[in-house]
Amino acid sequence: MIDLKEVIPSKGKNFIFLGEAGSGKSEIAINLAINMAKNNNKKVHFFDMDMTKPLFRSRDLSEYLKEVGVEFHCQEQFMDAPTLVGGVNYLLKNKDEIVVMDVGGDYIGARSIGGFAPLINKEDTVVYYVLNNMRPWSYDIEHIDGTLGKILGVSHINLSQVRFIDNSNNGITTTADEYLEGSNNMVELVTQYKPIDFSCINENLYDEVKDKARLPLFPIHLYLTYEWIDEAI
Repeated sequence: MIDLKEVIPSKGKNFIFLGEAGSGKSEIAINLAINMAKNNNKKVHFFDMDMTKPLFRSRDLSEYLKEVGVEFHCQEQFMDAPTLVGGVNYLLKNKDEIVVMDVGGDYIGARSIGGFAPLINKEDTVVYYVLNNMRPWSYDIEHIDGTLGKILGVSHINLSQVRFIDNSNNGITTTADEYLEGSNNMVELVTQYKPIDFSCINENLYDEVKDKARLPLFPIHLYLTYEWIDEAI
């Protein structure tokens, strides 16, 4: 199990999560924000910038995040009209507070942060792109390159700012063997071009894979599950 301080850039105080819908970026962003709130003296702010999907949204956990000390920010949508959250510029620049930002899936959602690119492309901001080998857009290097290129194109984020995270899973039914296969595939595909900082694993599978994984492991709790999913399994 990793200490996040060992893998997160020391100057980082803003953390932006990008990735296609279904990559698991919201779960990772939530886990990181809670970890930061528990192990850091600075105030942690969480921005839900996702305007592209009705389920598995960070805002569904807003009350819990507030309970554990994370200040939550989102703007409710009016019908299907996209809305932008306030306070982003101020907090990205505030050296005394931490920002965790969950950006909407694919290049459509990534447009929402294009205006903040001058602040995001600085050394105190860490941009994580979530790779999930069990999703079609991370299945091979061509899909990864194409999708990431579109996201960077509309968000105006520099490629040099981007750091990769592996999150190979297919939901709550994922087995240890499935995770290891997906994560190993990701290592083979990506690390010849750019390193993967760490790999996320369902905390319930951690003991099974800890001695076999090729990347540092960050166990995550699955917060964004719904009763109807558990009943369907």
